[in-house]
Amino acid sequence: MNAASEIWEKVLDILRGQLTTTAINTWFNDTEAIEIRDGTLFIYCPSEFKQNVIENRFRVPITEALFDIFSGEFNFVLLNEKAPPKIQNNAADKQHTFINNTYFTFERFVVGGSNKFAHAAAIAVAENPATVYNPLFIYGESGLGKTHLLHAICHAILKSNPHFQITYVKGDDFANGLIAAIQAGTTADFRKKYRTADLFLVDDIQFIAGKVQTQEEFFHTFNTLYEANCQIVMTSDRAPIEIIRLEDRLKSRFEWGLLADIQPPNYETRMAIIKNKSNELGLILPDDVANYIAENITTNIRQLEGIVKKLTAYQSLLSHNPDLTSVTRAIKDMIKEQSEYLPSPERIIQETAYYYSLTADDLKGTGKTRNTAEARQISMYLIRKLTGLSLVDIGKEYYGRSGKGMDHTSVMSGIRKVEEKLKASLDFNDTLRDITANINAKSQ
Repeated sequence: MNAASEIWEKVLDILRGQLTTTAINTWFNDTEAIEIRDGTLFIYCPSEFKQNVIENRFRVPITEALFDIFSGEFNFVLLNEKAPPKIQNNAADKQHTFINNTYFTFERFVVGGSNKFAHAAAIAVAENPATVYNPLFIYGESGLGKTHLLHAICHAILKSNPHFQITYVKGDDFANGLIAAIQAGTTADFRKKYRTADLFLVDDIQFIAGKVQTQEEFFHTFNTLYEANCQIVMTSDRAPIEIIRLEDRLKSRFEWGLLADIQPPNYETRMAIIKNKSNELGLILPDDVANYIAENITTNIRQLEGIVKKLTAYQSLLSHNPDLTSVTRAIKDMIKEQSEYLPSPERIIQETAYYYSLTADDLKGTGKTRNTAEARQISMYLIRKLTGLSLVDIGKEYYGRSGKGMDHTSVMSGIRKVEEKLKASLDFNDTLRDITANINAKSQ
């Protein structure tokens, strides 16, 4: 799936939540995304009649869906069978297979202490591709700006190197594309597409983990590009060492260049993001409202921008100037209430041990009976899932009495075993649900 098709599918997913199945099937089932060019998505319709219907009935919801996806204005153009064939041919011949979204630039990226290093690394790569940091691996939780930096690098490189062939792909699309190529017998074309890039951008690389053939293909693609002195930039929700079921040879290659993490923004950065977004949308936010948002939305930049957009909609549709009442209503489904229960690692270990008729000390010790080992692995998995602690920090929760902690590779192995059991056994899934319910019951 190319970038245009991916965006169009996201638009249709949003429309499916607003329109009937009949409407979707009647008007959109045979539409096709042609390309993205100059901030515009080009959509092909099989007939002029369908083009007119979509234009007249659905332009507003499509425009709104694109706005939600890109967090900014984005155009689309409908084409029919009378459209010049060269438009479609240009899409096929186009060298740059990436999302050409002019919103994601370095100029629009708000820099703070939590992302300063990643931002500086991205600029260095953009100014000297394949010279300073190759590959560049940017990691951090969802919604912190990784994709923004990925595309900012792309735009900056294109300004100074317009001849560059640029390829952008998401990790899961790389895997799905390989499967489709194998089924169709077109693996040579697949390899040519990815192994001839001057700039190779991969978003959410963690999704290739656990897929043996995909990792094999990516390994050779990486080597080919690296040896040809092509710039590689990847993003992930975690560091390479923490991507469970990612082959060691890929982990080592991902660490050849530079690892740059992005942390949740601090208060000052959050305020700057809120002010920038409100100015961009023409919304005047009182200081107390901006402060309330910054104090309650602390971990996700997309949520910060989404709230400002929602307040803008309130003002536009209801002629209601933003105040503390409206901002509270706008973020009620986003903020984490003060009373919301976040289990501690100790609580998770205790409840897991109790379920297996063991003690927390049993799980924190070195006992290797079947019950003890399984309970220990489950507690590691649940700590990772429910708290988001790193593998290293999880390891520190174990073998505490000896003072040395558990090695992160042992934690990774334990989590992997739980994931494998979850795929193989419904009873094991029930066990995890019961333990999780017991943990969450402590909040009652």
